[in-house]
Amino acid sequence: MATENNNTFPSFIYGTAWKEDATTNLVEMAVSAGFSAIDTANQPRHYQEHLTGEALLKLARNGISRDELFLQSKFTPVNGHDHRIPYDPSLDLTTQVRQSFENTLKNLHTDHLDSYLLHGPYSQPGLGNEDWEVWRTIEEFYKTGKARFIGISNVNIIQLKLLTEKAEVKPMVVQNRCFANRGWDREVREFCKEHQIVYEGFSLLTANPFVMQNPEVQSIAGELGRTPEQVVFRFSMQVGMTPLTGTTSEQHMKEDLQAMDFELKDDDIQLIEAISG
Repeated sequence: MATENNNTFPSFIYGTAWKEDATTNLVEMAVSAGFSAIDTANQPRHYQEHLTGEALLKLARNGISRDELFLQSKFTPVNGHDHRIPYDPSLDLTTQVRQSFENTLKNLHTDHLDSYLLHGPYSQPGLGNEDWEVWRTIEEFYKTGKARFIGISNVNIIQLKLLTEKAEVKPMVVQNRCFANRGWDREVREFCKEHQIVYEGFSLLTANPFVMQNPEVQSIAGELGRTPEQVVFRFSMQVGMTPLTGTTSEQHMKEDLQAMDFELKDDDIQLIEAISG
């Protein structure tokens, strides 16, 4: 668990991408199953952030207050949207980010976010002027207390090093898709560990179906009386990730959280680290 500003970072996050009209019910279900951290984005193409907000209102009526939950959202650049852009793309980037952030606060019925991320850099392979302008605006949200952690998603090691070296407020969170056949994003993970940056891994299951099908992983799961999916989530935690799950199954939500209830042996960790296909 990482701490910043006396806030504790969660061990597991429920992701709301691609949930469409089911978003409200699934967020309620996830919190009822035991999740306290919710990931969303102000990107109507892939997230229905306002429906996450509807779930938060319902949860509040049932006695689960905003303070009991960890809310993370993102600013998505114009090229990450379809026709539904939640800010005025004709305005300067600073204004775009501010409009998007204020829209997120309204969507989620809150006056602050626990974590706020740039959904992905504008430039490749390094960072361009757009990235720096957006990051400076995100830094403002941190300085004013409107965002307790700030970070970046879909980032490579070159970009992350630049941001860490040159930003006034260093990134505190990285959220990346994690592929086993690319070493589980090892270079970025190790950099995050060295610089006390929280590393969030997403698509741990969907990007790596062959890992769950691996006979040795299935054997580890069998010996522990666990599912291969639980083993992958436990592995991610033990190598320093905060995993995301986006399951739509209540049973799987509960099973995923049980990944916090057991330990893998070092040999098992090394085996899973080395799986490449």
